[in-house]
Amino acid sequence: MMTPELAALAATAFVHLVAVLWSQRALEKDVGREGNAGTREDLDGRLSQTTGRLRRALSNHVENTGLFITAVLLVQLTQSNGWFTALCAWIYVAARALYLPAYAFGWVPWRSMIFLVGFLATFAMIVASFF
Repeated sequence: MMTPELAALAATAFVHLVAVLWSQRALEKDVGREGNAGTREDLDGRLSQTTGRLRRALSNHVENTGLFITAVLLVQLTQSNGWFTALCAWIYVAARALYLPAYAFGWVPWRSMIFLVGFLATFAMIVASFF
């Protein structure tokens, strides 16, 4: 049976899919199909502000997913999952889903606050795995 934490991890994969597709669509709009399929070495100055933001949001998502995977694994392997870790896992998913448009549309300072919520939820899961 899939625990809520594992379900949240699966949902994170779908957030990742959206991030990739949105970023790629914006990139192709800026540089065309050939530019998107190419080496992408000379993109500086050719990307819109939104495309640049989407690419950075995707990178940030990739960087933070590993930490969330670690938190889910720790909770699962220590069997410390419960309502608190489930809540934290889904808070992380919601924060990551909101982070994409927050970054893309430049929601300052909300983007940073949304990031912090997801980051803290992840570490709360890690701490919970000790108990």
